[in-house]
Amino acid sequence: MFTALTRQPCEQTGFRIPYKMPTIVTFVFLLLSIAVIVTITLVQVNQKEVLSPGLMYGIVLDAGSTRTTVYVYQWPAEKENDTGVVNQTFKCNVKGRGISSYGSNPQELAKPIDDCMDKVKEKIPFHLYRSTPVYLGATAGMRLLRLQNETRANEVLESVQNYFTSQPFEFRGAQIITGQEEGVYGWITANYLMGNFLEKNIWTAWVHPHGAETTGALDLGGASTQISFIPEETTKNSNYTRQVELYGYKYSVYTHSFQCYGKDEAEKKLLASMLQSSNEKSRIKNPCYPRNYETVLTMEYLYGSFCTEFIRPENYNPSQTVNVIGTGDPALCRESVSVLFNFTACQGREDCSFNGIFQPKVKGKFVAFSGFYYTVNALNLTGQFSLADFNSSMWSFCAQNWDQLPFILPKFDETYARSYCFSANYIYYLLVHGYKFNAETWPQIHFQKEVGNSSIAWSLGYMLSLTNMIPPESDQVWFPMNPSLFAGLLLFFTAMALLCLIFLVYSCVVTRMRKNSCHVEHVFAAE
Repeated sequence: MFTALTRQPCEQTGFRIPYKMPTIVTFVFLLLSIAVIVTITLVQVNQKEVLSPGLMYGIVLDAGSTRTTVYVYQWPAEKENDTGVVNQTFKCNVKGRGISSYGSNPQELAKPIDDCMDKVKEKIPFHLYRSTPVYLGATAGMRLLRLQNETRANEVLESVQNYFTSQPFEFRGAQIITGQEEGVYGWITANYLMGNFLEKNIWTAWVHPHGAETTGALDLGGASTQISFIPEETTKNSNYTRQVELYGYKYSVYTHSFQCYGKDEAEKKLLASMLQSSNEKSRIKNPCYPRNYETVLTMEYLYGSFCTEFIRPENYNPSQTVNVIGTGDPALCRESVSVLFNFTACQGREDCSFNGIFQPKVKGKFVAFSGFYYTVNALNLTGQFSLADFNSSMWSFCAQNWDQLPFILPKFDETYARSYCFSANYIYYLLVHGYKFNAETWPQIHFQKEVGNSSIAWSLGYMLSLTNMIPPESDQVWFPMNPSLFAGLLLFFTAMALLCLIFLVYSCVVTRMRKNSCHVEHVFAAE
């Protein structure tokens, strides 16, 4: 009786489990899911290596008022990955002063530039010379020369053009950029290097940082100074605002450039005003120069600039000399520097810096570079510090004798060393009374020279714009699919693979149990 009842299922199968299509399909789907997961992961991990055929290079000459600096940048060659990965690989300071000083002999500027370009050729592969773009951007020094003598300014640019026709690189022209452009390019560089426009997510894609705040930019050159930041509220004064679109995001940037308010031109204005008020027309006692320091300057140095020619004396003689004696008086220096700014023109308005110039209230973090950084570095300060620390260091430095400076400066150069006290007091008046930073907001300023190996300078933002390496159409710089879509697919296939695996294991266990059951029944039936 028992044998008859239990033999039937096994007899139907011939002691074999029947062919189960769902189990085979599950197994195949499991293999496909695993293959898809592995493929997607490998594509993401190896994407850069697969897409990157090599590197491309770009060269920018920052032709400032005091000197010219040559920068070499490189980035991956694939077009969709141009942005977000640009790195500075080389920097060379051209010997001598800025190109604007060659106004009377423009043919002589080729030799000092050539020394740097020879070094540049060693940094770029020979076969890429012809495809490497070169740009020269001239700033306030050339802007002043053009205002003073447009013919000479054009001759200087023509000389640069002629020089680069003999070079193996792709020269794309020399131009004098505006003060607003200089300010915006510096703002772009600072935020670009600090990762405020782009960052890599967990899938190694370049995306816009969530909730990222931009950083304001403070640039102090020899002939001009720039301030650029995004105000708390959108300003209606379009004369001071530039609309910038970066990686699919729009920014309304307040920016202004103060011509003749770079540290060198400001110092000339101060010396010229001191000479005017001096009883001795060939001698100046300067409280901003170190005690026991003496030098001889020409009238051309004081009044030859566009920034000081409006106060040039009637009996002006360019070759006449003036003796300058340093008295090292911090309090009197600060008082003297105040005359360089016209604060009454603002008529008590809060949205005004100086000379009647509109400015919204400063907001957020700022990075101060170029002359700002070099001055505070001479005071043995760097990064972020309080206004009280700045004043203390400035006071201590300005009280030093001239013969003590070689021992306290990180790098001694007479022209810079004699002027650091003036520059420090000038920075104080510019930032505190001009831009309206105070003891509370001053620590938000980060005095910084570079980020990683890349200098904070307007030149990088300039190159990014001119090479069209800032695509406005998307906030995704390169990625085969949307990151959220990719994450969803990965999770879906992973979940399905796990379910299939569980089902497959379950099927195998059940099948095994049924096989064992049939085997037992077969034995009982035989008995």
